[in-house]
Amino acid sequence: MNLKLAMAATLLAVAPLGAFAQQDEPNQPPKPTMEEVQKFVQTISGNKKKLQAYCELGKLQEQMEKAEEKNDTKALDDLFAKADSLERQVGPDYARIVDGLGEVDPSSDEGKKFTALFDAVHKQCK
Repeated sequence: MNLKLAMAATLLAVAPLGAFAQQDEPNQPPKPTMEEVQKFVQTISGNKKKLQAYCELGKLQEQMEKAEEKNDTKALDDLFAKADSLERQVGPDYARIVDGLGEVDPSSDEGKKFTALFDAVHKQCK
């Protein structure tokens, strides 16, 4: 879950597709389509509660990185609990799409298109 959450939160960063899980991970969900990601982004953008939860996931990333650097497992556990709650608020498509993006090479044309789709949501995060 650590890598997946870091991956999700990285979607909020400058290079949102840069920290995805290994492509050979067993039971990796299928790669989402552009249409699925567009619909997901529109859903988040159009719902203040989902957008707020999505943006908060990004803020947790920095806190997780600091806790990980300090090997503070208690803080990490607390942050993961918060992240799980936020993921549920964003909706069931969140985990499926983010996990499936592990199949995308962030430097590929496709990866750049996915990044561009998420940029619209990132701009709404304050």
